[in-house]
Amino acid sequence: MRTTVKSAAASVAAVAVFSAIGAGTARADVTSSASIMQAGLNQGVADGYPGMIALIRDGGSTQSLSAGYGDAATKTAADPNAQFRIGSLTKAFTSTVVLQLEAEGKLSLDDTVEHWLPGVVDSNGYDGSKITLRELLNHTSGLPDYFSDLTAAAYYANLAPNAAYTPQALVADALATRAPASAPGTTWGYANTNYVLAGMVIQAVTGNSPATEITNRVITPLGLSRTTFPTTNQLTGDYLHGYNAAYGFDGTASNIDMFGAAGALVSTVNDLSTFVHALMSGQLLPAQQMAELETVVPESGSDSIASYGLGIVEEKLPCGKTAWLHDGGVLGYRSYWFSSADGSQQVILAGNEFHGVENDTKGQNDTQEALVNAYCAL
Repeated sequence: MRTTVKSAAASVAAVAVFSAIGAGTARADVTSSASIMQAGLNQGVADGYPGMIALIRDGGSTQSLSAGYGDAATKTAADPNAQFRIGSLTKAFTSTVVLQLEAEGKLSLDDTVEHWLPGVVDSNGYDGSKITLRELLNHTSGLPDYFSDLTAAAYYANLAPNAAYTPQALVADALATRAPASAPGTTWGYANTNYVLAGMVIQAVTGNSPATEITNRVITPLGLSRTTFPTTNQLTGDYLHGYNAAYGFDGTASNIDMFGAAGALVSTVNDLSTFVHALMSGQLLPAQQMAELETVVPESGSDSIASYGLGIVEEKLPCGKTAWLHDGGVLGYRSYWFSSADGSQQVILAGNEFHGVENDTKGQNDTQEALVNAYCAL
């Protein structure tokens, strides 16, 4: 999922209930930001989210926050250290590996899809020889999303939680949905298909699955001990249950093949904070690849406030600050990360209800407003 995050010009205030993570005394700006975010979490739960968790970071100071339930059936409080499905926040992990491979001279972003995946994009008017890897990563490929209305409806109803989908089959389904609407490189259009293909390119270049390469190149080196590509649709240990409010069911055990390199990762707000800091501060990529990561194209329909890089978004906020960010939405979970250009200031948010409706519930709107205001307060 990817939608422009709704923002608000005014901040709200409330008394925060939070616990510190790690060493260091919280600075005043962290406390103010946490107060705003905690009020947003409380409001989100009042609006109907079963539970919400968040993390505020400013330099070496971090605060964790929570409200509501991680398990609505047992009335277990939401744990800010719990795992959840991060959806399209996965895309930054995938783009990082592609850029690392370029830095190693193993591929170029100007390579075509056809070069690495012969015949995979070659039907219904689509031509992989005219689409570059860069255009996959910034969503200007012109390819349609396999996650169409019918597919999405079945997925959010959790009709086939154990169904197996190969990346090749997802791409074929996408190409069959419609003929090309624009030439590659001319129009921005968000499509999970692009990142499924990016994952296939990673495998073609390295001989390993994107899950293996992301684990070996990003997850393990950064010590992200609670970030994984799931191998079954079950979550175990300390995790947020994910809910579909429209149909009133627990959708935690949902299909893991539907998104793959586009959105299958499981993580925590703490691990995401570590990853975002490492990525934005240049620890994972050389300068040339950092420049490519942050080269953006305007997002269609965002009124010029949001532009898409390579798996990350640049958005202008009403308070005058600019945030780098991404959002994610899969069955039962809605999540976001906001970061400064150097990764030192962050707000990360997750809620455990999502039924496929984008920016059209009071809970989503209220918590997005709090997210923006909390980031602006840093």
